[in-house]
Amino acid sequence: MTQLTDEIAKVALQINNYISNIFKPKEGDVLYQAAYHLLKAGGKRLRPFLVIKSCEAVGGSADMALPAAAAVELLHNFTLIHDDVMDQDVLRRGVPTVHTLWGVPMAILAGDLLFAKVFEIALDLRSRGLSAETISSIVSELAKVTVTISEGQSLDMSYSLDKKMISEHEYLNMISKKTAALFESSSAIGAMVGKADEVTISALRDYGFSIGMAFQIKDDVLGITSTEETLGKPIGSDIRGGKKTLIVIHALNNASESQRKEILKVLGNQNATKQEILKVINLLAEIGSVAYAESKARDFINNAKKALMKLPDSNAKRLLEELATFVVERRL
Repeated sequence: MTQLTDEIAKVALQINNYISNIFKPKEGDVLYQAAYHLLKAGGKRLRPFLVIKSCEAVGGSADMALPAAAAVELLHNFTLIHDDVMDQDVLRRGVPTVHTLWGVPMAILAGDLLFAKVFEIALDLRSRGLSAETISSIVSELAKVTVTISEGQSLDMSYSLDKKMISEHEYLNMISKKTAALFESSSAIGAMVGKADEVTISALRDYGFSIGMAFQIKDDVLGITSTEETLGKPIGSDIRGGKKTLIVIHALNNASESQRKEILKVLGNQNATKQEILKVINLLAEIGSVAYAESKARDFINNAKKALMKLPDSNAKRLLEELATFVVERRL
């Protein structure tokens, strides 16, 4: 994993440098400070990594893909700012959320600014020698995935507010929109920049989608098994927020009546104590729901690796394979 870790760090530095040239807040420029806040706090930059390595895997270059990769990262951060407002989260990446520092109206504006910058940056691909047709396809992809993410977030919100339980199928559909869609588009956009044919673009779409599904399921697992210091936000916040994760769905379908009552008493209870949250987390593990979710994530990773078999061997392809393994083995 050493080469993968080094390459992720290298891409993150490239993205950070590119974005920092766009966001240079002047003294008292609150809007740009708010928009740059989460970007400055860090992040894994996995989505831009997918753009760049997918481009390289089809014969393109990192430099060619850089604006597209940065656009994807801005789109991701735009969704995070608005998600935090909707979920009323106070921490993200170990720092206070944008709306916590600057208020909800400014957070909404900061997200809007990032969204506008996505398309401004995407048009910078002209300087990389891409055709108008390819740029149009990429811009269309960015617009479509934003619609899909919005649909996914809407489902997530409605499921959290509704007392009725959802099925595993409904959960998987929700995360396919909310999370996997941007991973899928990141891989596809990278292939587009690299001028791949439709068959290869489709293979990388499948890879990105499967990576994204596994990533969200693993995120749900880490949300109850990691530590606040590692995760950068409170453990069990999804339980307090009433999120119907794959873990919770499996648990409620396999729990005894007493276990079920314990879980439902705390799920969605904003006033639940830390001890009550920890008790439910222990129950989810006892029922086998955490192990079930881990297994489901590994299934998606196997699908991702199968999709990559359609690509010729290259260092970029090997890194994408390693990334698939990393997604399910990561601790943050």
